[in-house]
Amino acid sequence: MDNIIEVRDLVVKFGDFAAVNGISFDVKEGEIFGFLGPNGAGKTTSIRTITTIQKYDSGSVSIDGHDIKSDYLEARKLIGIAQQHISLDKDLTVRQNLKHHAIMHKIPAKELDRTIEEMADILELGDFMDHKVMDLSGGWKRKAAIIGAIIHSPKILLLDEPTAGLDTRSRHMLWELVRKLNSKGTTIFLTTHYIEEAETLCDKVAIIDHGKLIAIGTVDELRDKIGRISVETTWDDGRRRKEYFPSIQEAKEFSQTLGDKLFNIRRTSLEDVFLELTGGDIQ
Repeated sequence: MDNIIEVRDLVVKFGDFAAVNGISFDVKEGEIFGFLGPNGAGKTTSIRTITTIQKYDSGSVSIDGHDIKSDYLEARKLIGIAQQHISLDKDLTVRQNLKHHAIMHKIPAKELDRTIEEMADILELGDFMDHKVMDLSGGWKRKAAIIGAIIHSPKILLLDEPTAGLDTRSRHMLWELVRKLNSKGTTIFLTTHYIEEAETLCDKVAIIDHGKLIAIGTVDELRDKIGRISVETTWDDGRRRKEYFPSIQEAKEFSQTLGDKLFNIRRTSLEDVFLELTGGDIQ
């Protein structure tokens, strides 16, 4: 697959503070790419920069070969973005909001209603089209916002913390929506601080902390950085200690040296990787 997003040595500063500090990565066309990190890590600043909302100090970003500084109009045509704070008019119906988004994207009037209905059918929003946004649950508001972001059929959809603040059921509904859009060929770039979200959805995950990329790869590649199998030991004073091993056999051999201590052998998680590589908390 070809790269559809290329970021090189990107630096974004606010005064003397580098919110994004020299990051480089590629996103392949057709994949779900996750930016995983704690609040304040630089995730939102990165996504705002890629979508041309935020100016940057140095480095480069290209969208499907279009530099976002010198060729930003062409780059922006390829992008849809659903920001963390829902940008819908709460006093209007879903249909009215989507018409507004369609007009902003210069969709011809004769295609307007058909395009909106097709999107609503694909994403199963039909029963809510004539409801005011203020009357929708958090999950359905997010869903409506995502439809607004893809009304012009962008090649790339960028989602900033798409399930932040949602209950479990709404979160899983949004996950299914992301999978459905991706199955139709849309490249997805999402930021999240939910371990399960990145582990469940993403083909590739980049871990960012304090504005720097700590690691990048598939979930298995990231687990390989510290060891795919974890042995968690509970000591007599209640302290817990984790050791990581490349294979289950090596983990079992180590466990035999623990005597009567309590231990648990399990797969290494992305949370383990994050904690080991950064020494911090994901929340």
